[in-house]
Amino acid sequence: MTTFQGIPAGAFGFYEELQDNNNREWWQEHRAGYQSLVKEPLASLLAELEPRFGPAKLFRPNRDIRFSEDKSPYKTAQGAVASVQEGVGYYLQISADGLLVGGGCHSHTPAQLARYRNSVDASGTGEALRHIVEAVAATGFSVEGEKLKTVPRGYAREHPRAELLKHKSLSASVSLGRPDWLATPGAVHEIAELWDDLRPLVDWVSRHAAP
Repeated sequence: MTTFQGIPAGAFGFYEELQDNNNREWWQEHRAGYQSLVKEPLASLLAELEPRFGPAKLFRPNRDIRFSEDKSPYKTAQGAVASVQEGVGYYLQISADGLLVGGGCHSHTPAQLARYRNSVDASGTGEALRHIVEAVAATGFSVEGEKLKTVPRGYAREHPRAELLKHKSLSASVSLGRPDWLATPGAVHEIAELWDDLRPLVDWVSRHAAP
């Protein structure tokens, strides 16, 4: 594994071109560029983040098109996740738009969802989450996740944490574009700080929505 030197600007150019040439022939001609501009730099970045956030994996560049009307064979972004447990962890993504950093819970099993709702309903753990979410939003992250339109059955519509109860998944992310530091070794520190901002959210979900 080479030492991380930054994400080259060519990584964004690669995805700009892929958006207009999403076919197997173009990919085969530019596979070496994917390796050198995207995969290898991100793998080095994740290796340097591993001591603080655990091992991470890069997602496959191929799309699963079996049940999709869109038959474009390749993803137009490269994502990676450092998982704390199934469906919970820290996320980053490179695309033509630049860098996106996020974290939280991206999927709930029925057991996880039940535990999540019970913990949101309880005043102690629920208020702790409310403060965490407010703090995360105050640092510039967008709070996201799949949500119901109404409070789930069994909970009062006027519940003090009604909006949190509506969530079936809960995460936060921020799109950073192409900051100058991304092309330097300092990107490790910058991304680590962003993930640290999300650590309270990731830790809460890991403790209170585990199966």
